[in-house]
Amino acid sequence: MIDTKDLSGKVVLVTGASRGIGYAAAREASRRGAHVIAIARTVGGLEELDDEIQTDGGSATLVPLDLKDGDGIDRLGAAIFERWGRLDGLIGNAALLGTLTPLAHVAPDEFEKVMAINVTANYRLLRSLDLLLRQSEAGRAVFVSSSSARSAKPYWGLYAASKAALEALVKSYASEVSVTNVKVNVFYPGAVRTAMRAKAMPGEDPETLPKPEAVAPKLVDMVSPAFAQTRMLYDFAKGELSAL
Repeated sequence: MIDTKDLSGKVVLVTGASRGIGYAAAREASRRGAHVIAIARTVGGLEELDDEIQTDGGSATLVPLDLKDGDGIDRLGAAIFERWGRLDGLIGNAALLGTLTPLAHVAPDEFEKVMAINVTANYRLLRSLDLLLRQSEAGRAVFVSSSSARSAKPYWGLYAASKAALEALVKSYASEVSVTNVKVNVFYPGAVRTAMRAKAMPGEDPETLPKPEAVAPKLVDMVSPAFAQTRMLYDFAKGELSAL
């Protein structure tokens, strides 16, 4: 059973928080007592999230930020240090699908954009937030990935490569901080009723898929102090936890 206040007094940052899984995860973390730092490009979505969190009795700091802005991520880290001196949880959820097409047809600017959000932005977050996670009594970081990282199906090459690169970064970082209180893991949500899924599978009936609200509790579990494993992968669709 979930401890409904397992994040009481904690500071949790969520990227891609204006919709989908990130939105649901931010609300879930807030319900458990965390102050949520919500990051997204879409101001309207962040404001809607803030209204929901306040209705739930929680609190949030809204950060409209394009994650391609590395200097902005550095400023974010400095601001978190000045206000809280630590970061207890990082949920790296923001991602781009890109166009599902043969690799030879992928435009260079699209390749760079997908890699910038799915890989480089997460590296910049770790670079900026590493010391803040170490300052927490139980720093936790979880990154949302996909089985595409391993299946690498035809036409999914760009997205698959970006998620495979993300997982390689996470595995290395998890090992680097293994002697600290920081735990670093990966989460596979599987097929979920989101805009990204609809773009990837336009003919699919969304009613057959779980909503983001169904996935969020397991994702947020991984930034709880009680989640003591590291360098692990939780596959929501399979309900399995395995070594990354």
